[in-house]
Amino acid sequence: MFSSDGRYAVQDHAAKARELGLDWIVVTDHGGPAHQKLSVDLVAPEIEDARTRHPDLLVYQGLEWNIPGAEHGTLFLPPGRDTVEILRAFEGAYDGSVLADRGVLPRATSPEGEPYALAGLRDLAEHVRAGRTEIALMIANHPARRGLDSPHELRGWRDTAPGVAVGMEGAPGHQAGGIPRSAGGPGGIRGYYEARPGPDSFRGFDPTPTENPYRTYGGFDWMTAKVGGMWDALLAEGRPWWVTATSDSHHVFLDTHVPGGQDFHATGSRGRPVDTGIPQIEGDFWPGFYSSTLVGAASRSYLDVMRALQAGQVVAVHGRLVDGLDVRVRALHDGDRLGVTLGGRTWVRRGGDVELTVEVQPAAGPNHGGEVPRPARIDVISGPVTGPAADRDAFTAPETAVVRTFEVGRRTIFTHTFSRVERPFYLRIRGSDGRKSDADGNPRLDEPGNAPPFDDLWFYANPVFVDVTT
Repeated sequence: MFSSDGRYAVQDHAAKARELGLDWIVVTDHGGPAHQKLSVDLVAPEIEDARTRHPDLLVYQGLEWNIPGAEHGTLFLPPGRDTVEILRAFEGAYDGSVLADRGVLPRATSPEGEPYALAGLRDLAEHVRAGRTEIALMIANHPARRGLDSPHELRGWRDTAPGVAVGMEGAPGHQAGGIPRSAGGPGGIRGYYEARPGPDSFRGFDPTPTENPYRTYGGFDWMTAKVGGMWDALLAEGRPWWVTATSDSHHVFLDTHVPGGQDFHATGSRGRPVDTGIPQIEGDFWPGFYSSTLVGAASRSYLDVMRALQAGQVVAVHGRLVDGLDVRVRALHDGDRLGVTLGGRTWVRRGGDVELTVEVQPAAGPNHGGEVPRPARIDVISGPVTGPAADRDAFTAPETAVVRTFEVGRRTIFTHTFSRVERPFYLRIRGSDGRKSDADGNPRLDEPGNAPPFDDLWFYANPVFVDVTT
């Protein structure tokens, strides 16, 4: 309710998050002039109240940042004495909508805003260095939805503040948008990925007769889902860049509430939601109902969860396709025989062998679609690390490919050996329930108006990098 496009109180989301089994949530109301002046302060006591009422739930305060010159981003900090002040000052100086409202930028998404985005990330990194906050993270939201996050911007964010700008939303929220009208849904597009190229879009992402980056594929953003695409282009440079999943819960499918009647722009709040008793046909799910970001944290603490996100120890999952994933990559003989897990970097001597072991923790119970899901196949995707691209707007990795596919069945442990390794490389893992894959095992373009989210489940794990020494 403290967002111009939101509906619920913090307590609503916190209670649902615990009911649906989440350990942590991030409250990121949408940035803008009224939010910066009023809402940042108004939401803080609500978050403190949620922490008190739900001591077993980590509730972070953050911001859905209007990245100047680009799309939105999830920005958040751990609890701290200066958290609210940092967020308020950051939004005032570096939010695209605020800058456009002041006449600094012609539009929040116009290219003139790009230097402000980099300055904002540097500012956050400086707060960390100065000890005002122990950590700050930014994750780019729905990066391909409007074609606004150009390849050079993604590279620039990571290069400018590698400890802050750590990745992108591999799978957007608003997944109920694809439920067909025949099933009582909105009959739209998963993720609300319904845009076309605009004046600020990167033209290399323009749709073609065979591919549309502005749509989701198996519910995941095209940048994540395309083998050899944007995500792989970054990984092929050896650039750590992680993916997550989110609920982006604004208006929940079949919930009976509508927004309060308060003037948001005058008060910074839409007021408490009003229960009409009538199910609303909307495009969102409650946090934890469908999307999960599994984090390999050392403990259930604010800092350790953020550190694990920063390190890439993350699996993005839809519909409880798996409850966990244990990945180990190690040299078999000459090299790092202990190895590393997701987000890590290990090494092998030239000509040596590298072993990948994947152990799947199957869903221990039904998902909220009413079934106990099982992955039908797991793909190992890999490509060489070739160093920084000469073209900062490159968005392909031609040598990246699916190198091994496992048919799952009843198995839970899978092993693959990279033999006689001569070049540094990376690998990543994905899995699906196999119901809507194409002939090559890749996710299909989601069909507008007919993309029931529980009928097409995927997970994506973050990469491991392997260096080669002589």
